Amino acid sequence: MILYICVTVITVILAYMYAHVDEYVTPCDTGVLLRTRGASLSRAVYFQRLCLLSIFVILFAVSACRINVGNDYGTYVEFMHRLYTDKYIADAGVPTEWGFNLLARIIYALSGGENFLLVFAIYAFVTVAMFIVAMHEQSVDFGLSFLLFMTFGYYFQSFSTVRYYLALAIALYCMRLVNERKWISFIAAVMIGSGFHKSLLVILPLYFLASLIWKKWMMVLGAAACVSCLFLKDLYMKVLVVLYPSYEGTEYLAGSGFSWINIIRCLAVLALSVYCYGAVVRDSRAGRMYFNMNIGALALYVFGSFLPIVSRIGYYLTISHILFVPMLIHAIPSRKIRRAVYAALVAVSILYFAVYLHKAYDDGVLVLPYRTFFFHEMVDTLSDVM
Repeated sequence: MILYICVTVITVILAYMYAHVDEYVTPCDTGVLLRTRGASLSRAVYFQRLCLLSIFVILFAVSACRINVGNDYGTYVEFMHRLYTDKYIADAGVPTEWGFNLLARIIYALSGGENFLLVFAIYAFVTVAMFIVAMHEQSVDFGLSFLLFMTFGYYFQSFSTVRYYLALAIALYCMRLVNERKWISFIAAVMIGSGFHKSLLVILPLYFLASLIWKKWMMVLGAAACVSCLFLKDLYMKVLVVLYPSYEGTEYLAGSGFSWINIIRCLAVLALSVYCYGAVVRDSRAGRMYFNMNIGALALYVFGSFLPIVSRIGYYLTISHILFVPMLIHAIPSRKIRRAVYAALVAVSILYFAVYLHKAYDDGVLVLPYRTFFFHEMVDTLSDVM
């Protein structure tokens, strides 16, 4: 736990330094241009790049050096073992997508053995890089976005559900493609990402709908879809089984996605966005899309909570909060109110992070205790004990 706290504090400080570069590079320095390979860059730019690189190296190293950390770590090792040896146990194969399977086969073939550590390192590299690039390119306040990214558990949870958080990072990056109306690039990115977690396909219709200016008839249809969830639960569950056949007959289908935390979070963002409606939602294409995503997530958590995968779908929408909330705060006209909201958000983030760490040992999370391959060995998987 101490390691996670230290990593969070150090990287958040670096992100703050990146966002407030003028406080660390004197005005006379920012005007001095340094030439490298024919390009002219200021010292401020070099300072910011150093901050970003340091953040990436720290997050990548902690993630790549872990072993048996995360709820699904051992399961993935087992799946990769089956792919490598064609030793299938109890089922006809592995439930993972073609991208995961292909990557594992290639790495194992090139390594000449079951080098699962390298596979997880590649996932860590791409996931961390995608999140950082997405926040760097889209956020109006990288420091605040990064604070939310760390304290809301997105980074540490990527230790557990590796494939899904790679898809979530791609989804966050795709918001820029949607805002810029680069639909071909958007579809291509989603199709490639779905090869690692097919749930990513859901953002094709969701992000398109969120990018629209909703008319009254569209709102009526949306309300009707929400109400239908009250009467057509069995039908929607059957559709879920078709999409996720591995869930059929399992206890997972008996679960519920209802979460007061997510509902309260969406309501808080909704209240803030209504307060800043004219400056952000009405006059900004990106702000309008984030606003629609928040409304969609709220409707999903309220009316679709009977679906056990609602949290996975909802996260594709609420991940926009780490971009939307800083945008809203910066749009608050009153400096006094803006500072108060900023301080309140920081306090809530720290509290949320503390609760997350408290539950980090629980089944379904298991990102603690942290173990590294420098000092620990991988425990036996199913194939090892059969």
